[in-house]
Order: sequence, then structure tokens, then C-alpha cells
Amino acid sequence: MSQKLEMKIAPSILAADFSKLGEEVRLVERSGVQQIHVDVMDGHFVPNISMGPLVVKAIRPEVQIPLDVHLMISRPQDYFEPFIKAGANHITFHIESDCNVDQCISTLRGQNMGVGLAISPDTPVSEVLEWLPKVDMILVMTVYPGFGGQALIPSTLEKIPEIRNYEKKFQQESDGGFRIQVQVDGGIDSTTIRLAADAGADCFVAGSAIFNSPDPADEIRTLFNLIRETSE
Repeated sequence: MSQKLEMKIAPSILAADFSKLGEEVRLVERSGVQQIHVDVMDGHFVPNISMGPLVVKAIRPEVQIPLDVHLMISRPQDYFEPFIKAGANHITFHIESDCNVDQCISTLRGQNMGVGLAISPDTPVSEVLEWLPKVDMILVMTVYPGFGGQALIPSTLEKIPEIRNYEKKFQQESDGGFRIQVQVDGGIDSTTIRLAADAGADCFVAGSAIFNSPDPADEIRTLFNLIRETSE
């Protein structure tokens, strides 16, 4: 069986101070995070509006690490190109959105983009299983998408072992060559990150816990220490 993927922390700039966004993303990069998470909402797929390609374009020159764009929008395919041009490295879209999943994956692959598929709390894992070998990451929403600062829904973590079981099946079929990142997003902080890691997640989106902390760098170190303890 192949080795586990690297455990990653991805700060969500939804919780950042937009009056000093460049400073905020540079700070978390210096603190050792492996990617920046950009939550995009359209006011239709979810009951909130957040940011668009211009924000990605603005922060792209500020950091060297990948920008992971999470599209919580009804027609994600309409916005792939603007976010790619703005500097996104990885795009995740929702299985519940109005799109042809195979076509979306093919379009993103054709642009050499990382590809993720997200599922909301009420969506069963069975909805995404056929696409596991075609994407890099499954994003398990641990809150209902739309707003930051929510409390993690514990039952959503039950999806992660189910994904890992199917990963093992695909690994056997590919002689151990198949691996997939499982990202969790929503309510991740120092009290919940271990729960998510124990369930099998290896990429952790944290917004309020990091950017609302008096010392974001120290909070990042705390989160890293907690997931490292789990992986040992």
C-alpha cells in the first residue's frame, strides 16, 4: 500500500482581514502552511456572497504556495477560466452544483489544474465514488456551506473512513499507486482537528481559528502539532 499523503493545513481567507489581505497571506505562508484556501460563494448555491477572481489575482503575487479555490457556486464551469487566469492552482467544485462532472474534470485537467470534488453535509459519499480515481481530492464539508465560523458537525466525519475504504479498493486495483487527499472544511480548530485527523482527513481548512487568533502563527503551530501527533 502507498504511503499517506502529507498532512496539510489550508488557511481560509474568508476569515482574514481584507484591509491587509496581502500581509495576512504572507504571514501564514511564513508559518509553514502548504496552501491558501479561497472560498467563493455566489449567493445562489449558498446564501452568501464572498469573493471572485480579482481576489485571487491580488494575492497571487504575494505568496508562492498554491491557491486552492473552492467554488460554492451553481455553475462552476462558467468560472473555471477566470480563476485559472487569475492564478488558481487547484479548483474544487460541488457534486451538488449544476454541472456535468466528467466535463468539468476534463476541462480542469486540460488546463493542468488540480481537481477537487466537494460534498455537503447531507450528501452521501456514494454520490462521488465513481469519480475518486479522476480527482486529486475529496472535500468533505463539515458544516453547511455558506458562512464561516460555524461549529463542526460531528456526523460528517463518518464519511471519511468510507472514502478511505474505497481508496484501499482502488489502491489494490492499481498496485498501490492510487492516493487521494481528503480535505475537511468547517469548524476546524484546536479542539476538532484531531477528530478529523483520527477519522482519516489529511488536509484541514481553518479560517476563524487562524485569522481570529491573537497570534495566527502560533495557532498554526498548534494545529500542526496536533495533526503530527495523530500521524505518528
